[in-house]
Amino acid sequence: MPRVSGPGGDGVQAVVLAMRILELLAEEGRPMGVSAMAVALETTKSRIWRYLQTLVQHGYIVQLPETERYQLGSRLIKLGQAVGEGRDIVSASARALRELRDSLGHSAVIAQLEAEGVRVLTTVPGKSTVEIGVRPGSLLEFHSSAQGKIALAFGNDALRATVFGMRLERRTQATIVTPGGLRKEIERVRQAGWAIAPNEILIGLNALAAPVFDAAGSLVGTLAIVDSVQFITETPTAEQIERTVRAAKQVSEALGYVLD
Repeated sequence: MPRVSGPGGDGVQAVVLAMRILELLAEEGRPMGVSAMAVALETTKSRIWRYLQTLVQHGYIVQLPETERYQLGSRLIKLGQAVGEGRDIVSASARALRELRDSLGHSAVIAQLEAEGVRVLTTVPGKSTVEIGVRPGSLLEFHSSAQGKIALAFGNDALRATVFGMRLERRTQATIVTPGGLRKEIERVRQAGWAIAPNEILIGLNALAAPVFDAAGSLVGTLAIVDSVQFITETPTAEQIERTVRAAKQVSEALGYVLD
C-alpha cells in the first residue's frame, strides 16, 4: 500500500486517503483498528481517525462496538452491488469479443456458468464465408466442451464432485467419458489456463476457451473462439492462445477482477 502524504486539508490528498482506507478494508477482508491502518498507510493515527469518523457518518464504514474496529458499511456494499449489476458479462465483453474476432477471424463466444452447464450468451460471427459457431442460448456440457472444462478447472469443488460422480455421455469417439480421464484433463486445463475440445462435442468442431472472473475472484463465465478443427487445431497456435487468454482477462478486469 503506497504511502499517503501531503497536507490533510488538500482536496486531492483527502480523496486519496479516503479511498485508500476503503481499499485497505476491502483487501484485508476483516475489521481493522486505527493503529493497524495508520501503519499500513504510513500516516498518523489522528489523521486516520478523522477520516474514519467522516466515513462512518456517511455509512461507508461502520465501527464495531465490541472491538472498536472498523469494517466496510452497507452504503459502500450497496454501491458495489449497483456497479456489478450495471456491468454484466455481456456488456463487459462486447469490445473484447469484437477485437478477438477481428484479430483471429474465428467466431468469439461469451458464456456464463450455470448449474447444468455453461450457457452461451452471445457470439460474434467469424469472418469465414461458412459460419461455424454455437447459437446463443445453447447449454454446453461440462465434460465435452472447452467452456465446460474451464468451469470444472476453475469452478468450485462441489461442481467437480457432481460431474465426476455422474455418467458422462459420449458425444463422439473423442469425448472423454471416464472420471479418471476427465480429472487428468481438468488438471491440465488448470495448469495451462485454457481449454480445448477438438471433435469432442461434434466432429469437425473445436473451441479454445479461457476463464472469466468477477470482482470477488469467482468464476462467472468463459470466453472462447470457435471454428473448424482445420483452423483451431488440437494444438492451438501461440497467437490463438495468447489473444484468447488476454481477451478473457480484459473481460474479468471490466467486471472488477484485480489481476495478480
